[in-house]
Amino acid sequence: MRNFLLIFLILSLSFYSCANAEIYKGGVTERGIKIPQNRIIDKNTGEGIAGANITLPKENYKTKTNKDGYFELDTSIDGTSIMSVQKNKYKPFSMTITEKTFDKPLEVGIEKSNAHDIAIDMNMHHLGDNSYSDNSANAEEFKSEAVGPFFTKKFHLKSLNLNAPVYLVIGSIIGVDTLMARSMGQNNRPNSYASPPEIYFNGNKVAEIQINGDGQKIKLPANLIKKNGTNEVTIKTGRNLMQHSYVDYDDIEFMNLIIEN
Repeated sequence: MRNFLLIFLILSLSFYSCANAEIYKGGVTERGIKIPQNRIIDKNTGEGIAGANITLPKENYKTKTNKDGYFELDTSIDGTSIMSVQKNKYKPFSMTITEKTFDKPLEVGIEKSNAHDIAIDMNMHHLGDNSYSDNSANAEEFKSEAVGPFFTKKFHLKSLNLNAPVYLVIGSIIGVDTLMARSMGQNNRPNSYASPPEIYFNGNKVAEIQINGDGQKIKLPANLIKKNGTNEVTIKTGRNLMQHSYVDYDDIEFMNLIIEN
């Protein structure tokens, strides 16, 4: 009788344990609850950042990190997209992603902003004439109507330290169809290419953008900066250099313009 009771107790405990266990498989529990795998961390401390806003403009998708900095993307990614990360007291961050980016857990480190950093604009902008080939660099990402061939934004820079370098940072830019971009395999246009987008600061040309990518930095000449006045940045898209019968503007999109000092 004693042996029977012992066997019964062991079987009962085993059944209880199995019935209440959560078995994790590929980030999903047996109960169907998705376990976040991707994480936003502080680049300097390595600690997870809670409440960071994750945005995919193309998919019209938004989510937030949990208390430990983890997040899950409950949406499909078609082709190339831009993912934006924003959190108060941190520099706006964006990166170009594809459906393969999340084949493995993704960890992204973002930096705290300092007193001299200024977020000029954090929106997605589409420049051009809405006329582009499917072979254009990342054309599948274009999400909105073009606002025209150029973008201009005015802002103030009162807190700058002019004894240190000042940079204009473009968080992410796609659609650039220059000869260099074509040579790097960023588009599939064999018979045409465009002039590079031009960057103007206070009416002076300061750079050209030759390729697509993230975090492109442009050093601003100190003599052009108006510390106590209104400054202006303008981005002009390029033109199709193989089209001579009319002006064919290159369609590009960019996101996050930041002044770093």
